[in-house]
Amino acid sequence: MEPREQSESMNNLEKDQIQSTEPQNEAQEVVNEEVKVEELQVEPTPEPIEEAKAEPVVEPAPEPVEEVKPEPAVEAKPAAPKLELSGKSKSELVDLMREMATRPIEDVKDEVQAIKAAFFALRREEMAKEKEDFLANGNEESDFTPKEDADENNLKELLNVLKERRNEYNAAQEANREANLEKKRQIIALINEIANDPDNINRQFNRVKQLQQEFKDAGEVPATADTEVWKEFQRATERFYDVLKVNRELRDYDFKKNLELKQQLCEEAEALDEETDIVTAFRKLQELHNNWREIGPVAKEIREELWARFKAASSAINKKYQTFFEERKSKEKENADAKTELCEKIEEIKTDDLKTYAQWDEVTKQIIALQEDWKKLGYASRKANAALFARFRKSCDEFFAKKAEFYKTMKDELSSNLAKKIDLCERAEALMDSTEWKEATDKFVEMQKEWKTIGPVVKKHSDAVWKRFIAACDHFFEQKKKQNVNVHAVEHENLKAKKEVIATLKATIEEAAEDAAQTVRNLMDRWQEIGHVPFKEKDKIYAQYRELVDKAFETLNMRGSRSISDGGSRSYRQSSGNERGLSERDRLVRTYEQRMNELKTFENNMGFLTANTKSGNSLVQEMERRIARLKEEIAELEQKIKELDND
Repeated sequence: MEPREQSESMNNLEKDQIQSTEPQNEAQEVVNEEVKVEELQVEPTPEPIEEAKAEPVVEPAPEPVEEVKPEPAVEAKPAAPKLELSGKSKSELVDLMREMATRPIEDVKDEVQAIKAAFFALRREEMAKEKEDFLANGNEESDFTPKEDADENNLKELLNVLKERRNEYNAAQEANREANLEKKRQIIALINEIANDPDNINRQFNRVKQLQQEFKDAGEVPATADTEVWKEFQRATERFYDVLKVNRELRDYDFKKNLELKQQLCEEAEALDEETDIVTAFRKLQELHNNWREIGPVAKEIREELWARFKAASSAINKKYQTFFEERKSKEKENADAKTELCEKIEEIKTDDLKTYAQWDEVTKQIIALQEDWKKLGYASRKANAALFARFRKSCDEFFAKKAEFYKTMKDELSSNLAKKIDLCERAEALMDSTEWKEATDKFVEMQKEWKTIGPVVKKHSDAVWKRFIAACDHFFEQKKKQNVNVHAVEHENLKAKKEVIATLKATIEEAAEDAAQTVRNLMDRWQEIGHVPFKEKDKIYAQYRELVDKAFETLNMRGSRSISDGGSRSYRQSSGNERGLSERDRLVRTYEQRMNELKTFENNMGFLTANTKSGNSLVQEMERRIARLKEEIAELEQKIKELDND
């Protein structure tokens, strides 16, 4: 019986990093619209961790001559109040985002992210409710399309505006750093110029202090030039102090103040060794180094000792961070290799040979399994992670796009297949009462073969159209079976006739009359003319016949070559009887071809009969018995023809 067209229920793909929504209807009934594949959510990347920078070596500076007054503390900028977003509607969140777009871009990064997250959380809930209502109304999941949301469009426009402003801000900051670098170099040049004028250096002390403050206030410079320009500033300042005769009292005061500040920095650096978060500890250490740079020199006799203490605390943190960084890079390398392997696996999956719903479903399960494996892996390096994710997502998108196209094209094919099968049903029903058994049988066999070549149909029609077709076939073969109910009686009559041939043969051999040889040949021809006997008697009766024929050739001295004749006998040709031999071979070939055609017909019919058909077990068993007998006869005919050809 024909395999049933199976229903296919598609799995929901992952909803985290990678999502692709597939239709969940029965496979053959779906194909109403294109399968929609949701965009994959962009995989987040970890916050960058700065590479360990070389520790700044603070060279001891000469003592200042004048009292340096403590600089006023810079009042910290108050932190912006935390936004309260709970209970906000989408339109209110859009209004908040619009307000953020009017504020300085450097002050609203966290607020923008919080508003964005809150908005899309509401949007997802809203889409889920839309989908639930859509399905509750009896619609198919694959037909669902979220409604366009004006608030979402407005939010995206505002996000684009903020992105452009952020890019402009970053560009302006970079230009500002370059300007700051140039300004600091000019300050260094001025300090060097003052140091080159020892005659007026005492009058320039306040000017140098002013330049030092301007250097501090100049702001950030490009990271690549930060350390070098700071070293140049230190050298210029120290050179100034080397030639400057400062007041001892002012020098002691300045040294004392700087010592207190640097001792505090040493204590803070040593306390970082207890910090469990090494990344946080490293960043705090960078801040301490920046503060160390801004503090002036201390007394010469304790400079090296103080710096050694600060450097030792820094080295401990740097060593921990370096170990952490190397371990993280090693893990990122492992993750990158694992993700590359997943990319290669998904790229090796071919879709050209996927022709059925079951095949697409099996490969879909493989894709989902690979996506699950991807989710279990950690991050690779920032650059590699983005490239690998784009590569993996591209393969997933291509697969589900091809699958959607397959479902779309199957709709027309299923309809066409149904029309073809209905046509076969009508032809079978028109022929099922025919009494032209041979002609009708051939036509039914051809229709059954044609049925096998037609693809699947929609599941709701599959069983009905198949039952309609097989009912017509069963009806015809039932009628044909009734017509052949006397087959067994005929076989028993043939058995009786062959026993008579054997008895006559035995008597002819015993009498050994003059014309006995011709009588034997006539009896052999008579044997060939008799039809089939019951299968269980076939070998026994044939063995008796063959034994008597062999005995006849030996006893009656019948000359000539011999070959096994139809039904298991032997036929002997005189050397002068070539024409008769050729005629015998032609007859055997025709019989062989007839039996082969009958065998093909029976085997084909067996493909459409099971114990559950209308005909029942008896018809199946009868067909199997006939097929076995035909195979035996065909083997004997092949041997007979071979022996004739060798004579």
